[in-house]
Amino acid sequence: MKVLVTIPVYNEEQALPKSIPTLHAFLSEHLSEYDWEIEIADNASIDKTPEVSKKLTSEFDRVRYLRLEQKGRGRALKKSWIESDADICSYMDVDLSTNLESFPPMIDAIAKQGYDIGTGSRLMKGANTERSFKREFISRSYNLLVKAMFFTRFSDAQCGFKAVTRQVIDRLFPVIEDNVWFLDSELLIIGEKLGYKIFDVPVKWIEDLDTRVKIFRTAIDDIKGLLRVRKNFWAGKYKHLRKEG
Repeated sequence: MKVLVTIPVYNEEQALPKSIPTLHAFLSEHLSEYDWEIEIADNASIDKTPEVSKKLTSEFDRVRYLRLEQKGRGRALKKSWIESDADICSYMDVDLSTNLESFPPMIDAIAKQGYDIGTGSRLMKGANTERSFKREFISRSYNLLVKAMFFTRFSDAQCGFKAVTRQVIDRLFPVIEDNVWFLDSELLIIGEKLGYKIFDVPVKWIEDLDTRVKIFRTAIDDIKGLLRVRKNFWAGKYKHLRKEG
């Protein structure tokens, strides 16, 4: 079974030489039963990210580079996953803020236990997070809003640590509209409400103080996204995509 691990990046010339060797070594040791590959998905970096990425592809097998000329993490993930032939597509943040020990259980849940979507959770029992009070408050408030609007069961809509089956990509991604940060929430909400099984895995997570996320702007965009998705459900836009069986 082929597994793609996408690392979406924007101006990460400093982080990549540290994270890619670490991830490569981990996958070599702990994901050896799968045919895995790492893809650096560069969404319009203007620093030396392209040069650094290409150097890494020459130094490590199973590492490749994808360049987009438009910004947007969601856009990079869409292109990487849709164009891939992998059975399972996953992604994580370049800073590896989520501890890698949670990755094999998430992949195994999809490959062996019948789950369709895997997602890391910083909020469920067993998780261990280190982040500022502001980010913790915003995250918990946002996830309560998601539950209030959609009555969802997954615990963390925003963790940058996910995996999906090829069926999910083929069926759901054509209707996922967001190209930036809301893609995670949109995927989980639509997937769960249409009957796709979601595997929640508790993670150890440390806040990246050099994050590119503009928290308040992202929060506003997320709320707009929630309203759009709810409107689409009311209009019956997704009903033909319900999982059968």
